[in-house]
Formats: sequence, C-alpha cells, structure tokens
Amino acid sequence: MIWNKEAECISEDEKEKLQLKRLQNVVKIAYENVPYYRKRFDELNIKPEDIKALKDIEKLPFTTKTDLRDAYPFGMFAVDEDDIIEIHTSSGTTGKPTVSGYTQKDLEIWGEVMARALAMAGAGKKDFIQNAYGYGLFTGGMGVHYGAQKIGATVVPISAGNTMRQLELMQDFGTTLLTCTPSYALYLAEVAEKEGISENSIKLKAGVFGAEMWTEEMRGELEKRLNIDALNIYGLTEIIGPGVAMECKDKDGLHISDDHFYPEIIDANTLETMGEGEKGELVLTTLTREGMPIIRFRTKDITALRKGKCSCGRTLIKMDRITGRTDDMLKIRGVIVFPSQIEKALLRIEGLEPHYQIVVTRPRHLDEIEVRVENSEKLFSDEVKHVEHAKKMIEDYIHSEIGLRVNVTLVEPQSIPRSEGKAVRVIDKREF
Repeated sequence: MIWNKEAECISEDEKEKLQLKRLQNVVKIAYENVPYYRKRFDELNIKPEDIKALKDIEKLPFTTKTDLRDAYPFGMFAVDEDDIIEIHTSSGTTGKPTVSGYTQKDLEIWGEVMARALAMAGAGKKDFIQNAYGYGLFTGGMGVHYGAQKIGATVVPISAGNTMRQLELMQDFGTTLLTCTPSYALYLAEVAEKEGISENSIKLKAGVFGAEMWTEEMRGELEKRLNIDALNIYGLTEIIGPGVAMECKDKDGLHISDDHFYPEIIDANTLETMGEGEKGELVLTTLTREGMPIIRFRTKDITALRKGKCSCGRTLIKMDRITGRTDDMLKIRGVIVFPSQIEKALLRIEGLEPHYQIVVTRPRHLDEIEVRVENSEKLFSDEVKHVEHAKKMIEDYIHSEIGLRVNVTLVEPQSIPRSEGKAVRVIDKREF
C-alpha cells in the first residue's frame, strides 16, 4: 500500500523543482525569524536569495545538537510561542535536552509522513496498531499515534513497559502491527516463549522498530520468534520525530520522505558533500516545518543515499541501514569499532541469546573490551560442551568481525537488564 502516490511516486525532475522551491522558502523563514540562523548566515555573508539551485545548500551553515542546546528552551522557534501547540524534547542525558516545537501544520506533516511509514508496513483501516513506544516528551509514541489516526487504523496507546499486559492485549485485541524498539520486541518474544503463549494466539503480521540501531541479524531473530515482517523506521526529535524514513516490504533501504526532509551525506572530517552511494554522515534539512525549521542538521548517523525507483513503486530517495554513529564509535587501540558489528557477530552464533553489553576499560594505558553475553542451554551442543569452548568460539566470531581480540564473559540468564526503551549496549569506563 502506498499512502500518498502523488508525493511518494513523483518524478525526479518534479521532485527537485519542489525541493528547491521549499528550500528557498525555509531558508528565508529561518533567516528572517530565527536569530541563530540570521547570525550564522551573516557571518558567512549569505542571503536567502543566494539559494538558486539545490546544490547551493552547501553554502549554508551546519546545525549541531550543541547549537540546539545553546538555544534552550525556545531560541530556535520561528513563530510566536502562542503558535506552538506541542513540545517534545530529546533525552538530555549528556546535558540540556534539545527542544522541538510544533505548530498545527507541523503536526499535520508529522501525521502525513508517519502515515506513509505505517502504510509501508501494510497498515490500513482494519489494522490494530499496538503502540509500545513511550508517550510523553519522547517523540516515538505520539508520532506513531498521529500516523495511525491519519490512516484510520485502530491505535492501542499502551506505551512502553507492562510486558504481560502487552502480551494479553495483543491476544485479546488481535493486534496486527507492533511498534516499539527492536530490543523491547525481542524481550516481548522472550516473555511470550517463557509464558507458553502460542504463535496461533497472536495475529501480528508486522513490526515497525526504531529508536536504536539494529542489524540484519536482529531482524532475522525478530522475524523468526514473532513470525512477522520486521521493518526499520528512522527519525529524530530535532527533525520531527519518527517518520523521516521507513523501509518498505522490499527491506532494501529506508525511503526518506525527501519532499519534506532534504538529505545529504558528508565526510564527517572534511565536511565536504559526498556522492551517491558513498558512506558518510547523514545531514538533514527540514523543507516544510513551520515552527522550528532546521538547516543542515548533522545527525551523526552513518549511512549512504541511493536514488532510483524502488520495485514498490516509490521514487523517494533511499538511505542504507544506519551502521553506526560518529559519537558512539569506539576507538580501541587505533581500531574503529561500532556496537552493531559486535551484535552482528553474536547473532551469527546458533543458540546464543541476543542480549549483551560491551564494557570498555583502560586498566594499564591500553584499551580492553569485555563483551558480556547471557549463557543459555541452547548454546551447548555436541560440538560445544564446555564454557571455555563456548567463550573461545564467541571471541573468534567477534574477532573475525572487528579485527580485535575481546574478552567474553558468559553471565547468568536474564542478568543483563532488559529495556522498555533504548537498550544500553555500551558501558565505557575509560577516563580520558
């Protein structure tokens, strides 16, 4: 199902004309109404009328999370505070949170892009969407809610947590689509198995999973254990929330709603724009947002962009699955390591429970990685009879993936904390 064929299947030429018109408009609004942007543009001697082609976006300054924090709480709003009818924030775990303000028009755009996303998962009016993203200041819950309402589906606003109740309602209501983080979906599957809930009693057909990075191996695990299509959704508070991009059933990259969000890929070190298919840092510009336009936001997410018509019929540009972030990248003994690489290695091992934590220390001026993995009976077979053998096998798999030797610790089942939101995968104890 395609929610908005006119927008999602637009020709490349028509789309570029629309993007330029919207880019010129949002740059003008930002310059005239947001003191931060006026100051930055003036420093670079740039005026809105200098944007004559899409490539001219490269003349514009970047916006970072630090810039948004410095403007806390309302310094990035482009409209009167009276016109802002909803506010969300990021977690603020590393300082002041970033604030995102929405006008009525912004909420309509959010509902539109989320309707597109849910439609990619096959959602329609007859579906029951169990929304297990957190409601509140986090954007996940409300974003899904607005999209589900726009489609006309029945939304079950259960929010995160209360796992037994989640499974009960899933059975009683005949939930067909689940939305939550992939780590929480895995926990739901684990509890369902433990409680002996039969596959036949659950009618799920698809899951829309995001808010944290996850691998193809994790997809396989979720699809096997829940008997669903597991689809990847992407978004961020600073841009609008979930719905910036979403996988269709092809599972070959995420379609960005690039009539609303203009994407670029840059080299994180040189800040130069990179070509199609080249991997780098994703940069996003809001083209239609009214309350809080954002110009060239550095997401820190690492991906690549691909143009062309998808077999699903959509012409929206695709981004590859996020493989890491420039700010969660671990540099260990000169080697770049992403947590997703370790997850990929672990999920290749038959019988290994995909619950883990990575602990990084520097005991004697040399970085060490410990990977804590839950023990399980499934791990031990005729070939793997002893704990030391199992540890060695896991260490070898990780070594083949990241090129570094790590220390594996097998811990008690259920001892690694389960998350109802974003899973905490890395504990970095180094003091720099």
